[in-house]
Formats: sequence, C-alpha cells, structure tokens
Amino acid sequence: MTSFARRLKNELARSTITKRCCACAELRAFMQMSGTLLLRKNTQGIMLQTRSAALARRLFSLFKFCFGLSPQIFFRRKKQLQKNNTFFIQVMDKKKAWRVLSELGFFDFHPQNGRPVLKVHSSSAPQDREKEPSDLTEKCCRRAYLAGAFLASGSMSNPETSYHLEIAAPDEAYAREIIAVLSCFALPARYFRRKDDFVVYLKGAEKIGEFLRIIAASTALLDFESIRVVKGVRNQINRLVNCETANLTKTAVASWEQVSNIRLLEEALGLENLRPSLAQVARLRLKFPEATLQELASAAVPPLTKSSIYHRMRRINALAQKIRENGGKHG
Repeated sequence: MTSFARRLKNELARSTITKRCCACAELRAFMQMSGTLLLRKNTQGIMLQTRSAALARRLFSLFKFCFGLSPQIFFRRKKQLQKNNTFFIQVMDKKKAWRVLSELGFFDFHPQNGRPVLKVHSSSAPQDREKEPSDLTEKCCRRAYLAGAFLASGSMSNPETSYHLEIAAPDEAYAREIIAVLSCFALPARYFRRKDDFVVYLKGAEKIGEFLRIIAASTALLDFESIRVVKGVRNQINRLVNCETANLTKTAVASWEQVSNIRLLEEALGLENLRPSLAQVARLRLKFPEATLQELASAAVPPLTKSSIYHRMRRINALAQKIRENGGKHG
C-alpha cells in the first residue's frame, strides 16, 4: 500500500508548471535540500538525485521550463536490500551550470573584480534570518518553494496514526529560511538537529492541513481531511462508549451493594418492619436489581422522583451499615 507521503509527493510532482518564477523557486528549494555542486579539475556542474522516477521527470521538466536545458538523467540500481533505483540529474556544462546557480541566487558577484562568488551559508547565521524569507517576494513563489522543499526531503506520518510532517535541511540557514517562508503564511514551525541535518517540523492536524493547502496539494488535502473526520468521529464514539460502559459499571456495582444491604435488612428486621417509604424502595430494588434510579422512580406506584429514590436508598444503606457495625443486630 502506497504511503500517504508518497501519494502526496506524486501529486506535487505531477502538478502543472505554469510560471517561471514559481518553477525557479521550486527548483531552488530542491537544490538547497539535496543538490550537489561538482567542482572537478576539468568540469564543473550540478547534480541532483532522487529515488523517485516521478521526481526525476519533474526535475527534468523544471530545468527545461526555466532554462531551456535538457539535463542528463541516469540511474543506478542497488544490489542489496530493496534494490531501489537512484536517479541522477546532471548539468555538467560549466557555463550552463553557473547560469542556473546565478539565476537561482546561489552566488553573488564580487564588488571589485566582478567575478562570481558562491554564497556560503553558515550554521551560525543570525537569528533574525527567520524574519527574512530570502528574496521570495511573491506568495506564489513561496508556495512553490515549500512544495519543492517537501519534494526534496520531506516526510509525513500516516494521518490515521499521528500528525507529524518534517523537512530535513542540510544547513541551519536553509532550515531557518523554510521557517521564515512558513511564517509568511502565519504557520509557525520549529526545527531541531538530527545528525547532520536540521529538521523543520509541524505537528497537529490544523497545521499540517494548512501546509497542504499552502502547497496546493488539493487531492492530498481532501484525503487528509477525510481521514481526520473519520478519526475524530471514531474517537468521539470511543469516548462515548467508554463513558457509557463506566456508567453501566458504576450502576451495576451500586445496585449490587443496594441489594446486599436490603437482604441484610430483610434478615435482621424484615422489610415489613421498615418505614413504608423505605420498604417500597427496597422491594422495587429487589424486583428490578439492574434498573437505574430513574427507572425505579418510574416503576413506583405512584411514580416517584429520582431524588426521592436516591435519598431513601441512602437511608437504607446507612441502616444496613449500622447493623453491620453492631454485629448484625439492630441497635
């Protein structure tokens, strides 16, 4: 059975590419999360990798749409365990690779000699970076950036069991950038370090549902809300059943104690020697041992109130307790 996260990624990977700015934002996020810059002696280029054929096709389409490039795609098959294919998408032409990096904002130009200088993101980036979501000024581009980040390194638990979504960033600055973009949609998030990654996470059905709405995953959002509603109804039913079971158990225990006390009074005194009002309630309880107080009140002739049954039963219990304390004799 396909996981919810995989279905979500497949939906995002098959979404229509319409605007270049959004396509660039999505590609930029993917490169930040899982891209590699190849700096070799005779060649320089960009490499991205994924285990999903749908994502490989998506990356090819993004490069084609944004820059008119047709990157090389090849795959490697593992020989052990699950034997999954790993797809590699490469742009190995130096000029083309630097053009992509330049337009996606991965380097600046030196103010003196005009040469390109690669931006280096430090883990000690200032905290106020979270308030500045880079240069993604358009809301549509921010949505595309979040979709690309999730496609690259996002994961999500099965909503039938728990509500947890996360995106693993290779650098703390990128984690803060994701949080900054999320904050533009009034969606607070946090991050923590896991080995070499910085993991941005969302918890709770409301936040995750809003995230799915932001990245325009409409089918996944409908499925998520459907699961959420069914889960909520199931939990409500379980609470009601548990509450009803607890009430029935409480009623059964109280009834058993009342019957036991009445039997004691019957042996020690005889029910005919009790006050008529107490004898009436005692005989009703013996006749209907599993009935609730309200049902006993309705069965009385003439009908009584639940309160009167309760108070008379209390006097019966107190009288039985007094007999026990006196060793079975009425004092």
